[in-house]
Amino acid sequence: MNIYIIGIGLIGGSMALDIKSIYDDAKVFGIDANEKHLDEAIHLGLIDEKASENDLINADLVIVSVPVDVGLVILPNILDKIGEQTLVFDVGSTKLPICDAIQNHPKRRNFLACHPIAGTEFSGPKAALKGLFEGKTNIICEVEKTTFKLQETAMDLFKKLGMRIRYMDPKSHDKHIAYVSHLSHISSFMLGKTVIEKEKDEQDIFDMAGSGFESTVRLAKSSPAMWTPIFKQNKKQVVKSLEEYIQNLTHFKELLENDNYDEVFNEMQNTNRIKEILK
Repeated sequence: MNIYIIGIGLIGGSMALDIKSIYDDAKVFGIDANEKHLDEAIHLGLIDEKASENDLINADLVIVSVPVDVGLVILPNILDKIGEQTLVFDVGSTKLPICDAIQNHPKRRNFLACHPIAGTEFSGPKAALKGLFEGKTNIICEVEKTTFKLQETAMDLFKKLGMRIRYMDPKSHDKHIAYVSHLSHISSFMLGKTVIEKEKDEQDIFDMAGSGFESTVRLAKSSPAMWTPIFKQNKKQVVKSLEEYIQNLTHFKELLENDNYDEVFNEMQNTNRIKEILK
């Protein structure tokens, strides 16, 4: 079983670790624009050998785990190079652009659009974690456009990785993920920015930062090279979610300015039900 992973970072590397433990006969090849990442991946045992896109004719499975702007460019070329029975799936955080990009490709039936909602704030091969996908949700878009036999192959892998499957159209995916993921990252980055700018005048601010601040800005450690293309591709939905978020922040600020603490309490009390939603 020849598995080619394009992009050996957190997601690609974690998939490599799990695949090697699940399938005894799997040989994992790595393709990455960063040669140091490939060397590191071999040293860490994530992959068995380096490869190039020209080797993809030998692939049974190709996992595309690159920044979403890169994925748009390379996916048509990948589909050009694979065999008729090869499964290709991506793991990007935006789905509509990539589905549109290959909708008329002759080998569209070989591709499955996926988004495993799993990860950490770290990147690169060293960030790879065994068991990262256990219990996580995997969003699959336009499953009907993938040939059934390859669907079965993918579902068998996802089941063995421990993932829950959810089906969604690409537009709905990008709308919902803007709220629950993309907006979260922007909030984290901007909170970090606000505190860093204030720290120039007040050196003690970080000494006073507790676990609440640390957990809230955790996502600000994420890779800008990965997230900038995501915000670009999902601009319309991200802007809409930001507008609604800013409205809520402005409203809360006005409640404080007007000493309306009963309503401040109610705002937080009503939002406390998030504990039940995320239980």
